[in-house]
Amino acid sequence: MQAGAVPAAAVFLLALAGVLGRWEWMENADWAVLDPLYRYGVAHPGWVTAWDVLCTVFHPAVFRLIALIWIVYLLMGRRPDRYRVALFLAATVEFSALIVVFAKAVVSRPRPVTALVPEFSSSFPSGHALGTAVAVTAMLFAASPWLRGRWRSAAIAIGVLIVVAVGVGRVVLNVHHPSDVLAGWALGYLWVLVCLPILTSRRVTVVDEKPAAPGTAP
Repeated sequence: MQAGAVPAAAVFLLALAGVLGRWEWMENADWAVLDPLYRYGVAHPGWVTAWDVLCTVFHPAVFRLIALIWIVYLLMGRRPDRYRVALFLAATVEFSALIVVFAKAVVSRPRPVTALVPEFSSSFPSGHALGTAVAVTAMLFAASPWLRGRWRSAAIAIGVLIVVAVGVGRVVLNVHHPSDVLAGWALGYLWVLVCLPILTSRRVTVVDEKPAAPGTAP
């Protein structure tokens, strides 16, 4: 099992149980964060606009478009190793949209009534948090052969900053409970780990595909 899978699953299941069970302590914790952010947002419209723009610029749909372009480029290369990367990006970044739709339909948690910008789907989990977590993590894994030293550290730092900023932004805008965002991050990271063997499995080479010579053992 990939490192981090158990903690990610535990966080998601805890948040899911809290939502379905309507745990009072979790609802109180959510509103302890949302209430002051709502009051500040009402008094500072520019603050709300800035966070709304940030969440729009780094919307999961933007990452899915980037991933789609990357996938098409990889498929044009006609190389088995590139096909695997393309499949990994499709299974993670593109398929994550369906995971969000399914999870929201099943849980059907209402949005906070204090939402500062209009949103129309249900609340749990945060699609922005899940989508950006999946996209950034998957793209970092896919690009890892080309990222070395300081470039790798810089890419990871920027990726983490984007994921955290978008998740925080959804709470600042009061369109998600903090538990929605935590669940989105956890489920998104978990899904990438589930799909990671697609990327890390042993590469198939021309030698692998040739039959063994007569009289030789494999």
